[in-house]
Amino acid sequence: MKKTLVAVMFLMLAWSAAQAQKLTGAGATFPYPIYSKWFSEYSAAHPGVEINYQSIGSGGGIRQVTAGLVDFGATDGPATDEQLAGSKTKLIHIPTVLGAVVPVFNVPGVGDLRFSSEVLADIYLNKIQNWNDPRITKDNPGVKLPDLKIIVVHRSDGSGTTYIFTDYLSKVSKEWASGPGKGTSPSWPAGVGGKGNEGVAGLVRQLPGSIGYVELIYALQNKISYGSVKNAAGNFVKASIEGVTDAAASIKQMPADYRVSITNAPGASSYPISSFTWMLVPLHSADPAKGRVIKDMLSWIVKSGESEVSALSYAPLPKSVAEKVLKTVYSLQ
Repeated sequence: MKKTLVAVMFLMLAWSAAQAQKLTGAGATFPYPIYSKWFSEYSAAHPGVEINYQSIGSGGGIRQVTAGLVDFGATDGPATDEQLAGSKTKLIHIPTVLGAVVPVFNVPGVGDLRFSSEVLADIYLNKIQNWNDPRITKDNPGVKLPDLKIIVVHRSDGSGTTYIFTDYLSKVSKEWASGPGKGTSPSWPAGVGGKGNEGVAGLVRQLPGSIGYVELIYALQNKISYGSVKNAAGNFVKASIEGVTDAAASIKQMPADYRVSITNAPGASSYPISSFTWMLVPLHSADPAKGRVIKDMLSWIVKSGESEVSALSYAPLPKSVAEKVLKTVYSLQ
């Protein structure tokens, strides 16, 4: 009896040791609030598993995971073919959640604004420099806009939020598309830079006359005013879970590699600056034990974590996408 008990205890200890893993991840600040919640809950439910995630921006996340410095990366702008080809291990994009990038502003005495696509582009092109510019006032009848210089705020780091924002600007402005273009670190025509969504939100809060762009949860948490944006159907839409979901519904066929853009999506109620965000994980993990934990964590996110995203103003994966993602996750080794 004693031998049997000892053997069982030994097996339990061995199992616990096998499950005890420390995972490191780095990348996007866009999903950091929900990732922080997920990783904390997953670790609590799986004793011995620790997940250390650094929200350093999508560019940094891609660099670190392709160099093999972290176990997984996170990005809001899909990695390029060149970046994937240069990776030490074969990586796959796993969409985890959807969110909205919103134009935040600090205009004294003004709590709400509407932005047409061409006006947003021209503000960031430094062609519209004052808040009482006729083009802004035209979109905002009845709003008393001050004679105040616009201070443009953008990201200073390689950013997936920037990728989403400039992907949108490139679709709605030929001048933007042929100039700065879309990317995680474009050459900005004007403005001051802040590190992370947190840095941009902080600068906009501090600087009267400023405008920036952040993920919706950062605007809500920092109590910063954010504007409605004119969508492809010509309607001014305030960012919401429903508007992001409608934008995602425009994708009729999800690509096998999940790299897809839903900015400026069709639909009367689609929010135009919406996006998936992705984890970049090894297709074949060099450490099988870590690979098993990553696989289990991702399946937990899809099956359980998605139910929590709305509380933080993200949109869950559409059912059809979630089912496809689970099949991909189960194929990881």
